[in-house]
Amino acid sequence: MKNSRDIILKPHISERTMDLIERSNSYTFKVALNATKVEIKKAVEEIFEVKVEKVTTHRMPGKEKTMGVHRGYTPKWKKAVVRLADGDSIKIYEGM
Repeated sequence: MKNSRDIILKPHISERTMDLIERSNSYTFKVALNATKVEIKKAVEEIFEVKVEKVTTHRMPGKEKTMGVHRGYTPKWKKAVVRLADGDSIKIYEGM
């Protein structure tokens, strides 16, 4: 079993994710590439003490970057959108 803190890496905050919080009580996190939906659900419930209804994941490709004559890619990463039960919220997102 993996540690919950190794699965949930950090919150992913953007204008779109803030709109998701208001419209559908969904929160977005950057998670480990090999994490499954079940592991993500258990980790969020354990860390934030909330009830998770649904987890959706997206694999985000690395973007091409150029620095002078050198070209490379940023690392690929995985995003999880977690919808909480009505009445639940995550404190770190409040006040943004």
